[in-house]
Order: sequence, then C-alpha cells, then structure tokens
Amino acid sequence: MAATASIFSLPPLRLGHRRLLSPASGPDSRFQTLAAKKAAASTDAGGAGGGSGLLSVLDRKLTDEEEYRRARAQVQRKGVEAEGYGVEGISVGGHETCVTVPSLNVAFDIGRGPLFAVRHDNLFITHAHLDHIGGLPMYIATRGLYNLKPPTVFVPPCIKDDVEEMLQIHRRMSRIDLEVELVALDLGETYEIRNDLVARPFQTHHTVPSQGYVIYSVRRKLKKQYAHLKGSQIVKLKESGSEVTDTILYPEVAFTGDTTSDFILDPRNADALRAKVLITEATFLDDQVDVDHAREHGHMHLSEIMEHSQWFRNETIILTHFSNRYSLEDIRQAVNRLQPKLLSKIVALTEGFKSEYS
Repeated sequence: MAATASIFSLPPLRLGHRRLLSPASGPDSRFQTLAAKKAAASTDAGGAGGGSGLLSVLDRKLTDEEEYRRARAQVQRKGVEAEGYGVEGISVGGHETCVTVPSLNVAFDIGRGPLFAVRHDNLFITHAHLDHIGGLPMYIATRGLYNLKPPTVFVPPCIKDDVEEMLQIHRRMSRIDLEVELVALDLGETYEIRNDLVARPFQTHHTVPSQGYVIYSVRRKLKKQYAHLKGSQIVKLKESGSEVTDTILYPEVAFTGDTTSDFILDPRNADALRAKVLITEATFLDDQVDVDHAREHGHMHLSEIMEHSQWFRNETIILTHFSNRYSLEDIRQAVNRLQPKLLSKIVALTEGFKSEYS
C-alpha cells in the first residue's frame, strides 16, 4: 500500500539558516542458509566441467570459508530494512533509546550517545527522560571531536530552555564548545530539513511532555486544472508568475518515542499511522504486566497494538522499547502471536537484548 500524500502550502519563515514552514493547509533480499550455500558451492566446484581431486577440494574449501564469513556477517549485521529504508539503533525500555535512519540523515532520541548516531546531522528528541536525552552532550561533543558541522537538534518547545541550560553546564564543566542549532519545533509546525525532506511533530502521551515526529518527502505535482495543457502553455503560465504545481508531502517515516496507545486514536496523527514506516514502542508483551500498568507508566502493551490494528495503514511497523525483563525468545514469541495480517508488517528491533541461551 503506497503512502498517502497530503497537500502542503509553502510560505516560509526563516529560522537560522533553515526554513521553518507554515502549518499544512489542507529492500532487502533474503539470504540463503549456510547449508544451501555450501551445497551450491559444492555443485559449482564439482559439477559438469569442474575440476576433481585435490584442486577441487581446495576450491570447495575456499568457497565454503568465504560463504561462512558472509553468513556470519549477516548474523552480526545490526538494524533492519523496511520499505527501502535502513533503520539502525537500540531501544531498551528504561535504559536507552536511539534509532537512526541513515539515508534520511536523521536520528531519533539519544539515550547514551552511541557512536552510530554521531554521523547524523539531524537529531529529534521526543521527551526529556534520560534514557532518551542523556547522551545529547556527548553526541554534540563527539561531532566536534570529528570536525563535523554543528548538528540541528529538535526538541519540544517546553524543554528548550532546560536543554540549553544543561548544555551550558556541560560547557562550563568541560571547558569545550558544544556547538549546536537547537530548534524548538512545536505541534503544527513543519521544518525543512532539505529541499525534498521536511519534519513535523505529532502529539504523543507519556508521563512527561512528549511528541513524535513524521519525516515527509516533498514532491511537486502539476495542478489538476492544468493537466490538459501542452508543455509550452505550462511554460508560459510559469513565466507569467502562476504557480502550476502543488507541493505534496508523503509521510515516509514516523517515530513515536514513549507513548500510550492514545496517540493511535487522535485524528490529528493520521500521517503517523499511514507513513511507510512507523517506529513505535511496545514496552510490555505478556500477562505479567497488564494494560493498566502500561498506561499508568506512559507506555504501550503489545495487546493494544493488536486491539487497534485496524488503524495502522503503515507498510512496516518497527516495534521498539521492549522492557529489559524480556529475552530475544520472549520478544519473538510474543510478536509471532499477532494476527497474520498485522504480523506481516511487524519487525522487532532487538539490538541490546540477550538470548536465553547466551
């Protein structure tokens, strides 16, 4: 299902060197198993026209070792692929959350300042709990250490002054510059990250003020009333100063951070629920913790995602922020209990979780 677009008007306001825009008006192939690859390698080495004896054995051994290294690389590879986007990160409830989308040059939250987030220029903070913002000074300082340009960090407006004060304290203590463009991005505002990409916050519900973010691609489409015109006529209209195209926003990636399921039922959050990729939390998975407990602590239970499954128009949903009480096997078993239609679009981000057998 393709992401639905929204029409977007463009009178810009200046904010630093970026544009703060007015509110809106209107894949990865599957890999063969190691055994299958070994069988293929064996066939290649000893099939028709192939060698035999010691040379064939050596060729087969080298091929097996190469395939083994490739297979191990896939096992050790971090992150997931979703609708053409690589998504990397770690999100363990109460410990740390930082999720990145490298092709968009964005990171969401910065719990402990992991190195994989440092190369991303744009950081979106959902709320002020330390497992989501604690690594901010280290992120900024590390970019300075690597001579990267000052990042743009987006925060809910209600915490901007406190974040600035926190950074000032670190500047005084460490006696280093923490260069950053700190942007208070409010609900209803849209920020131009680059000329084909914008960001917009949406309302989430946690125990402290919080907001999620939708990243949109920006495209131009000829207005319907001009669809019948020839190219030369359209050129003349443009030369006369007429606007011949609509600006269309396509929701690509949405990130909720910590939230209760209330965000799902808010009609203003429709774009988050129809983005190609939704990255959202599922802190609790089983009957040991009920829905009331999850809601009391500002989180979601996996059963609520099942309950509200009809509202998710996303092509892929990446679940994050599982409680540290769970193992890899617990997470996989819980996800596999989802109804087939929902399960087909669910991916669990399990970096940082241990196996029962490790």
